[in-house]
Amino acid sequence: MTADDVETDAGDADGSADEEWRDSLADAGELTPDIVAQLLAVHGDRGRRAVDAVGEGRVKQYNDFTVVVGHEDEYVVEDGGCTCRDSQYNLDADDPTQRCWHVLAAEIAERIGAVDHHDMYYSEVRNFL
Repeated sequence: MTADDVETDAGDADGSADEEWRDSLADAGELTPDIVAQLLAVHGDRGRRAVDAVGEGRVKQYNDFTVVVGHEDEYVVEDGGCTCRDSQYNLDADDPTQRCWHVLAAEIAERIGAVDHHDMYYSEVRNFL
């Protein structure tokens, strides 16, 4: 076994843990203490911020985009990516376990039915902000 094999195995373990909380959440349909613990074990502070955003109703679905309202701006989440600086500069886009808290919040909200739906286009709403 080489050092590369060990690194790959560790990455697989993280991927499995990431899938585990997602599967548990999809099955439960709600955030339970165990699921939150699983999420935090994989995503740490990003996971905590995502749970807070979902609890505060800050995940919005428009006709054209899903938007997560942050403390300083609103961020478009699309196809597992986000317009925030954390996604652009700090995270490896090729590693599915590395997600900003906006993407995590959108994934959580979708799985538990906590997305705030708006029958309008965000591109039109954004012009008023």
